Amino acid sequence: MNLALEIIDLHASVGEVEILKGLSLEVPFGQIHAIMGPNGSGKSTLCHVLAGKEVYTVTGQARLDGRDLLGEPTDVRARMGLIQGFQYPVEIRGVKLIDFLREAADESGIEAAEVERRIVASGDQFDMTRFLTRSVNQDLSGGEKKRSEIFQMAILQPKVAILDEIDSGLDIDAVREVAEAVEAMRGPDVGILIITHYSRILRYLTTDRIHVMMEGRIVESGGAELATELEAGGYEALRSRLK
Repeated sequence: MNLALEIIDLHASVGEVEILKGLSLEVPFGQIHAIMGPNGSGKSTLCHVLAGKEVYTVTGQARLDGRDLLGEPTDVRARMGLIQGFQYPVEIRGVKLIDFLREAADESGIEAAEVERRIVASGDQFDMTRFLTRSVNQDLSGGEKKRSEIFQMAILQPKVAILDEIDSGLDIDAVREVAEAVEAMRGPDVGILIITHYSRILRYLTTDRIHVMMEGRIVESGGAELATELEAGGYEALRSRLK
């Protein structure tokens, strides 16, 4: 099984505070995995560490398609094929979405003609064509911003997509739309990792594996039934069962 993302015994700390405490995880190509966990479990720290945020002291291993991530700066990680969808996408006024995509694709080594083909095809697929000449995320609703994130990924075609609480702040219709956009991005050449507090977005996804994160490590992994268990009993019930 070819792994898009492989994490082995990952530790991360800020000063004397250890946040990730030996986390291990595998996400194969062609699969969608989800990490669920309570506040303070280290989910956002995992995103930051994989993306290359420099405030952490990090040990362990993280590989993208077999290549070491942790020794590379953020821009190199992006060129290797790592992309992150943010919980709160920011507006970039004065930069048109189409220009942003062309520049990002050029940095990724995608030929101009291929970029234009993807923009046309994915613009229709994700209903983003009307936003191409608008500044990035300007005056978009929460759902439109999240859909724009997925649209950008469809153009850049990363090897690993990390979606950090992409369902945060969305109403039920927007959650469904974003889930459908994530499913549309699924393919044999990408591994997708969704990080979320809640199971509601998972109802609209065919998730291959669900992982529960507590106190800086993965404590349980399973199928869709694991999300159902968490919804019924909460994290405390799982914590009690694992003791």
